[in-house]
Amino acid sequence: MNIFDTIKNAIPQSAMDVFVRTTDIASYMPGRVRLYSKQLVNNAALEAEVQARLGKLAEIERVETNIETGSILITYEPERLRANAQLRRVEDYMRTHARRKAS
Repeated sequence: MNIFDTIKNAIPQSAMDVFVRTTDIASYMPGRVRLYSKQLVNNAALEAEVQARLGKLAEIERVETNIETGSILITYEPERLRANAQLRRVEDYMRTHARRKAS
């Protein structure tokens, strides 16, 4: 990998990339990701936006949010999600930055 690839991978490519990079990726396993966002705590408006945006993605099966804890649980079918290049990049980021990982 050259310096330009490293820089390109470090720069968020989309609003989804920005969102993911501002959350704490607590755990990752293929098909299931748990995120925590301090911005989501007691923020019903952000919860609605997260639900609306992620709910639009056909590749995501379910999104559960909890504004008391700031938790976001995303479940998906890995093969289906990875067919979308943008979401595959987001999943790769989550996999490499998660505190807990399972294969």
